[in-house]
Amino acid sequence: MTNELWRWSAADLAQAITHGAVSSEDATRSVLNRIEAVNPRINAVVDVMADEALQAARRADAARRGGEVCGPLHGVPVTVKVNVDTKGRATTNGVVAFRDLIAKEDSPVVANLRKAGAIIVGRTNTPAFSHRWFTDNELHGATRNPWGKGLTPGGSSGGAAAALAAGMGAIAHGNDYGGSIRYPAYACGVAGLRPTPGRVPAFNPSATAERPITAQLMSVQGPLARTVADLRVAFAAMAVGDARDPNWVPAAFAHAASSRPLRAAIAPAPFDDVVPEVRAAVEQAGRALASAGYLVEHVAPPRLGEAAELWHRMVVNDERRGFVGTVRALGDAAAKRNVEGHLGYVPAIDADGLLDTFGSRLALMRAWSLFFAEYAVAIVPVSHVLPFPDGLDLQDQPLIDRMMAAQHCLLATPVLGYPSVSVPTGLADGTPVGVQVISGRFREDLCLDAAEIVEAHSPRLTPIDPRD
Repeated sequence: MTNELWRWSAADLAQAITHGAVSSEDATRSVLNRIEAVNPRINAVVDVMADEALQAARRADAARRGGEVCGPLHGVPVTVKVNVDTKGRATTNGVVAFRDLIAKEDSPVVANLRKAGAIIVGRTNTPAFSHRWFTDNELHGATRNPWGKGLTPGGSSGGAAAALAAGMGAIAHGNDYGGSIRYPAYACGVAGLRPTPGRVPAFNPSATAERPITAQLMSVQGPLARTVADLRVAFAAMAVGDARDPNWVPAAFAHAASSRPLRAAIAPAPFDDVVPEVRAAVEQAGRALASAGYLVEHVAPPRLGEAAELWHRMVVNDERRGFVGTVRALGDAAAKRNVEGHLGYVPAIDADGLLDTFGSRLALMRAWSLFFAEYAVAIVPVSHVLPFPDGLDLQDQPLIDRMMAAQHCLLATPVLGYPSVSVPTGLADGTPVGVQVISGRFREDLCLDAAEIVEAHSPRLTPIDPRD
């Protein structure tokens, strides 16, 4: 049994460790052995912390035996990305120039995972500057999707999702600015939660400057997991307040029971380029919710396309102010090609034009707020197409433009500040497919409730052995 502990969910592991049925050391060794066995094939974990993890696991076991109160993730092996500060490790963000940027303290999300009792077994790969839906960089190399077929593992949390799918940790930390949790979850057949901005505290003590305004508004930290139940546990652990992030919001997790039946809006084809397999996944999710008592209606959230294009206008033009120059100076070839593709997709606007986007954003937020006053959740595609072939963003501009357009449903939620969950629904010709569940601000509970129902009506896809 101890050899197979890498297969267990975080919730089951935490319960078994807390009650002494298994030890954290055994669970950690099982995951480390799994990393040794399969990571060379996919390169998802690029900083293995074996010695530190085993020491922490022994301390966790000793604390349990000593009668100390166990946290919700006591003794559970997890991973974190290389773009957040982890004390004593390099915050590389996939960039060669940052290979020696050693963190002196933990970022809030890492500190919160440790407080909850989690054991960090390793740190996962990301594209350079965490800026692609593909995970490859000159420092750590390429991460491969465990499902094979030359598919991207997604990005920027591609290492996190690939590690989870292959059984290298029960929970993975990720972050999401333009889909970097939800798209890798989709591509690798796992679940991922993008929380409301302000939910999970964020700050890198090693940073030499504050984040740009669009990152402050849209970038979030959050969990990936193989089950929605594990998303709940990880989310609660990550969301504990930290004084280093003044944007953290002490919002309630539990809400008064909503009147029944809840209304769910589904949009299988909000854009013309949504492929049949993705449309079928959204319809399948709608049937699952209907069977659970939701009133399901075919209606899309308002002005989805406008919201996605607003993300591009705000983020890419904000990036022109400094980020683009940094990538051109320090980025690898793929990062440079990627950022030029983004610039080619989005016309430049001046400072007045950038300020005007905030008025457009407020109008769209109002429209969505009114929408969520009527509907508990909306079910839409994650991506309009099945997971991309790896390296697609390095092709010619027309192909890049089509790729960007296929992510409209993914980009609409960050710019407006809504939580969403990517949850798998099955396979299409051996390739993972899933849906996105969106709800109102700070209503992660409604997202997770609906996602759990969708999950219950879908086959379990992971963990898997990496495929060629």
